[in-house]
Amino acid sequence: MARAPVLAAGGIVLRQAEPPLIAVVRLRKRNEWVLPKGRLDDGETARDAAEREVLEETGHDVCVHEFLGTLVYESGGRSKIVHYWRMETSGEQAYELMDDVRAVDWLPLDAAVERLSRSYERAFLEHVGPLALAAAALSRVSRPARAKKQPAAEKRQRRQVVAPPAALPAPVSTPPQPDLRPLASGQDQRPLVDSDGVEVETSAATMAPEVVAPSAEEIEISAATIVSPVEETQSGDHAIAATTEVRRINLVQKVRQWLRRAA
Repeated sequence: MARAPVLAAGGIVLRQAEPPLIAVVRLRKRNEWVLPKGRLDDGETARDAAEREVLEETGHDVCVHEFLGTLVYESGGRSKIVHYWRMETSGEQAYELMDDVRAVDWLPLDAAVERLSRSYERAFLEHVGPLALAAAALSRVSRPARAKKQPAAEKRQRRQVVAPPAALPAPVSTPPQPDLRPLASGQDQRPLVDSDGVEVETSAATMAPEVVAPSAEEIEISAATIVSPVEETQSGDHAIAATTEVRRINLVQKVRQWLRRAA
């Protein structure tokens, strides 16, 4: 009667380095270098058994990833079926090794293949080792990079908001206001032109003649000129009265012209 096969589970355990390293363990009983693995306990799943056995034989906490394959071989007159998962560890050894393990070594893929004592494990690792390395590299690339925490002081500096400088008001040029005062009668309103034929800008001071108010003495003299001849006309001198009337008219015209210019 055929005996039932032995079920076991283990891992291709990687540690991040350049190049990545693979764990191989040295058994105390036969002094052989093998991949970390072990038998399933009653009611235990193959995946849980693989994680437990790797922790006991390497002393490292591991993270279990995808399934890599199954290795079947003859051992002690019985078939042995071993399922392997890709695993990774990033820390140092956390636990003591089990009694059956003498040492643990971390080697690059090619050196790990050469270190294994059993030919069927060398063939298996040579076949699935590159797949494990490629999967690990792909997972590191696709893993979102975590933002580094910034110091509190730097955060406060970045939160400070600098107010923009107040904009200075632009100077507004006031257009010159035209002189709306009426020109004196008889004044020429044509623009001034220099000797080269260029029009010269004229101001109110240039266009409007200066008006000087008569002094008090001038007004008194004018009044005397008006009044005194009138008194002489009362004596009957007709010629002097006519002359006085002409002077009065001339004086009235001058006063009117002065008032018109002052306006």
